Amino acid sequence: MNPQELKSILSSGLLSFPVTDFNAAGDFNAAGYVRRLEWLAPYGASALFAAGGTGEFFSLAPDEYSSIIKTAVDTCANSVPILAGVGGPTRQAIQYAQEAERLGAKGLLLLPHYLTEASQEGVAAHVEQVCKSVKIGVVVYNRNVCRLTPALLEQLAERCPNLIGYKDGLGDIELMVAIRRRLGDRFSYLGGLPTAEVYAAAYKALGVPVYSSAVFNFVPKTAMDFYKAIARDDHETVGKLIDDFFLPYLEIRNRRAGYAVSIVKAGARISGYDAGPVRAPLTDLLPDEYERLAALIDAQGPQ
Repeated sequence: MNPQELKSILSSGLLSFPVTDFNAAGDFNAAGYVRRLEWLAPYGASALFAAGGTGEFFSLAPDEYSSIIKTAVDTCANSVPILAGVGGPTRQAIQYAQEAERLGAKGLLLLPHYLTEASQEGVAAHVEQVCKSVKIGVVVYNRNVCRLTPALLEQLAERCPNLIGYKDGLGDIELMVAIRRRLGDRFSYLGGLPTAEVYAAAYKALGVPVYSSAVFNFVPKTAMDFYKAIARDDHETVGKLIDDFFLPYLEIRNRRAGYAVSIVKAGARISGYDAGPVRAPLTDLLPDEYERLAALIDAQGPQ
């Protein structure tokens, strides 16, 4: 799949980031991961991102990373494209990028470089070096220490033909509008704020109709129903799901830092697809939070 084909795929539909399965000892559970992907793939997501933020990329060892990407690519070869998360220091990100390409990933999500602050020019150099290390398509994730401006994104677009996507995790509407207006159709634009459904209608109005859904991990039918309601401007259905599910869900998620991942793993367990515990430094939901989440999921009915 060439980068432009990937861009076309990412320009419509719902995206999601499967959690990574660990066993009780905290080691990668390949069999559980296969079962999860086989469950999620038929629900109609346009693409799945293996070892992304929700997949705890930040806690993976290099050998685990290879196993996760290979398992995802092999399992979904005939069903849905797999993009791989990459990130960290530039040389490490390049190693991950080249490994993901070797294993057959259709594209990459370039996560922030973590920890150290850097100039705009330094961040741009980081993105450019990763893009030029592979031939597959790359989506850059503006979040945390990665905050590229419209002018620098335009320069990167000129220098890196395989940079085909921009994912927004900042929620800076002014910046998003400026990027969208300046770059036009050069990129595929993805909404990437945690629990993106809450922002989906606003981002659609900005010309960003595609977003990644974390809850697709455990209520995939509900996630797809919500996406379709957004697409057809069914405000009644959107409002009901936000009131009945998403806002109560956010009340749980916002109780502790890191719960954006922990609550998704809890949801997977409740739905019968236990992915094991989160790894440190994240912490799992407390028992009362787990029970509240179970009640919310049960109210959504069979998936």
